[in-house]
Amino acid sequence: MIKKKICLLGAFAVGKTSLIERYVQSVFSDKYHATVGVKVDKKEIRVADQEVTLLIWDVQGEDEIQKINANYLRGSAGFFLVVDGTRRETVEVALEIAQRTVDAVGEIPLVVLLNKTDLEDEWELGADEMEKLSARGWLIARTSAKSGLGVEEAFQHLVVKILSS
Repeated sequence: MIKKKICLLGAFAVGKTSLIERYVQSVFSDKYHATVGVKVDKKEIRVADQEVTLLIWDVQGEDEIQKINANYLRGSAGFFLVVDGTRRETVEVALEIAQRTVDAVGEIPLVVLLNKTDLEDEWELGADEMEKLSARGWLIARTSAKSGLGVEEAFQHLVVKILSS
């Protein structure tokens, strides 16, 4: 069996924990629980006739005071950059995190998750923010931890990218 570590990274309250709970346990809670440090979940999946154990690291959110500990990133095979569509500033945080992650672990597969599509009428992301993300050539997936939209597919896509890299 293949084991792969993936991290979910982003600003505070973008939905990282909720996305993991949706993917691993198929549940959603409206209660906000800030992650302190890191929380690790595990999920076994089958991709292209291979058994893969995912070690999914839910890394605490980042802001201008609290930065992600680079030690949490070591050994990662890939990562998600999570952006909250209802908060424009989370795009800039994601871009900064992406650069520091590449500096810490090198170029590894990543997928950008535009989360909270269930609140799309409240979205602040416009053409400028979308261009900042798409100009980098990253895969961008629209997700909702609440409804489950795109979550399974995003994880599947990242794992395929990891296995083929």
